[in-house]
Amino acid sequence: MWRETVLENLVESIKSKVRSLKKKSKSKKPYVKMDKSASVKVEIRSRQARKLIDKTLKLADRPPKRT
Repeated sequence: MWRETVLENLVESIKSKVRSLKKKSKSKKPYVKMDKSASVKVEIRSRQARKLIDKTLKLADRPPKRT
């Protein structure tokens, strides 16, 4: 009997929290994804180029394999 009451109270509190969260989420504006600016795109490209250059230099610095 005691466990049932505790369980019922727990379920009710969870339900009320979920209801309150639903009400809050409806009132907020939806998330709008923004496009990347030109400077961010350049930064991404330069990072990718830097990684490629580093990878190429590592391979070039390795001694050749002898067959």
